[in-house]
Amino acid sequence: MTNFVHSEALRTAWYPVARIDDIGEQPFAVRLLGDDLVIWRGPTGDLIVAPDRCPHREAPLSIGKVSNGELACAYHGWGFGADGKCVSVPSSGPDAAIPPTAHLPCMQVQQKYGLVWVCPGEPAADIPTIAQDDDPAFRRLNTEVEPWATSAPRMVDNFLDISHFPWVHTGTFGSAQDPDVPKLDLKQLDDDFYGYAYDVDAANPDEGAASSGSTDAIVHRSMSTGFFLPLIVRSTIRYDDGLEHILLLCSTPIDDLNTLFTFVVWRNDDHSIDPEEILQFDRAIGAEDKAMLERVPGTLPLSRTGVVNVQSDKPSVEWRRRFAELTGLG
Repeated sequence: MTNFVHSEALRTAWYPVARIDDIGEQPFAVRLLGDDLVIWRGPTGDLIVAPDRCPHREAPLSIGKVSNGELACAYHGWGFGADGKCVSVPSSGPDAAIPPTAHLPCMQVQQKYGLVWVCPGEPAADIPTIAQDDDPAFRRLNTEVEPWATSAPRMVDNFLDISHFPWVHTGTFGSAQDPDVPKLDLKQLDDDFYGYAYDVDAANPDEGAASSGSTDAIVHRSMSTGFFLPLIVRSTIRYDDGLEHILLLCSTPIDDLNTLFTFVVWRNDDHSIDPEEILQFDRAIGAEDKAMLERVPGTLPLSRTGVVNVQSDKPSVEWRRRFAELTGLG
């Protein structure tokens, strides 16, 4: 099995770990790259991300309480404020010096696209740009962050692949697709994403009408799919009537075998349409992928010879080559 989460290179990337709305008044626990973290809002409302471990006796800080931006450990009441600084040790009295090792080593955090992004180390690059987020013709639709019992590289491999559409997505859009995949030409799609463009005729069941904007049984899609290292995939869909549907597919490693998944949608549609009518079809597509991937054991081999590849696997082969080079694995 390829163990990848402890690669130092992965600690220099940004990962979405929650929706902004998921962070309430009390601490929020999450695991990223095998490490347990706690998130809370400090005295000014800024997000703070730190190891979920009190430096005093190692109790999980996420079971503590937040008051006025100060997180109090549930074990002995040690308090942590802005930038993870320890501001209170109740047993020592109000005027006692705080041990310098009592402060929490915080991680960098951003709020973007409705998500909380965390970088455990020094960022090697910024969060990829989705131009539609600044376009008033588009609206952004967020979905829940949910755990998948599968490895993040397997998810990226799946999201870059179109040859599984007529086999896995028979309950949604795949039944009308020709299983013969044309030659795929890889290229730089924009400043951030590398991948390929293609056209596909997709089934359009009643459940998909809100998403496609059409009641036709078959709809034509002009699409592109690309990756941003290490583990982000973007898929763009343009229908013949000009409707665009942009998907950001985010796979955040909990550990080598488990992943947090969320997707974000941008659309230039009628903004009065209920978002749930649109998202339910994309959720159904994701559920088909999840059902398949959770039955595939282990992590994805990163070497060219670890699995058998054919021409339709070209995007994944290139992503795996770059991912292996980045992490020093493969």
